[in-house]
Amino acid sequence: MADNDARAETEIRRQRLGRITFRAWRRGFREADLVLGPFMEREGNGLSDADLDSLEALLAEDNDHELYAWIIETRPTPAEHDTPLMARLRTFMRAHVAAAVAQGAG
Repeated sequence: MADNDARAETEIRRQRLGRITFRAWRRGFREADLVLGPFMEREGNGLSDADLDSLEALLAEDNDHELYAWIIETRPTPAEHDTPLMARLRTFMRAHVAAAVAQGAG
């Protein structure tokens, strides 16, 4: 019985990661897509449930330009989104952009 419960939890998490990854790639604002999508593909499996909760709250925000401004720190991040996950996103974004530039993008 415990084995079935573990499989069900694994499947639920896999589905959750899939939904979040889909939403991360399809924000509607390309700059945000190019941070959030790769972040989920590379870091998603290692995120805790609390991190996933934080990310889902970010993805629920309607204003993509604001969300991106929080990530790149050109606008203050609201307290509810100033989380360890946001710090990870910022670190990832800096490394991701640096790697893309090194490969000739931008």
